[in-house]
Amino acid sequence: MALPASPDAPRGQLTLDLGHTAAQGEADFLVGEGNALAHGRIMAFPHWPDPVTLLIGPAKSGKSHLARIFADRSGARYAGTADLEALATEGGVVPVIVEDVDRLNYDEAGLFHLLNQSMREQRPILLTAREDVANWPLATDDVRSRARRATAYVLELTDDIQLSQMFVKLFGDRQVKVDPRIISYLVARMERSAEEVVILADLMDRLALAKGTAITRSIAADALDRRRVAGGGASQETGQEQDWDTKDDE
Repeated sequence: MALPASPDAPRGQLTLDLGHTAAQGEADFLVGEGNALAHGRIMAFPHWPDPVTLLIGPAKSGKSHLARIFADRSGARYAGTADLEALATEGGVVPVIVEDVDRLNYDEAGLFHLLNQSMREQRPILLTAREDVANWPLATDDVRSRARRATAYVLELTDDIQLSQMFVKLFGDRQVKVDPRIISYLVARMERSAEEVVILADLMDRLALAKGTAITRSIAADALDRRRVAGGGASQETGQEQDWDTKDDE
């Protein structure tokens, strides 16, 4: 993920690129209050009472991770934007994954026929989307009515623990150890979203590599300051790392 360009420019551009692979196995998924039902649905396969499942959630909320778990458990095929009609015509019961169905330019007629075929032949389909079906950019009500028959689960980040767990996982993917107090410091001050966790983890990793140090409190503060500036706020950078034993960190 690229660092935010404009707010970072005065401080020097970081060009280092870290190669890492996010862990996407069953054991790597962090289950919390906001995603437990969706996770339970995927883990219940093949004992689904109905064939079509819809996962709804913001970017970086875990939809793709659950889709990967489903693919591993079921042997599901990932559908491309132009594949839906062919899959519907082919028929059968091999599971299918259609990711970002509300954002990519999928063939709408193909989606209609695939959902019909799934419901007719009990073919497992997993759909992922950022928005509720009501907000999908569909031209016909027929497709919307079929999509609304899917059993839908919303993925949310609902507490500090889950945000902290996301940081632990992302740093673990990079094989980077971070003091838990730094994670607590971040969670207490950051914009509360899964996407922001991903951005901050990547930003701190790059800042630490550029400085040749571990991820410290000052690096965390710098990253938060850069994100604040990127969002149009004023810089609060002090240039000094405070001691941990301060009232601010209790």
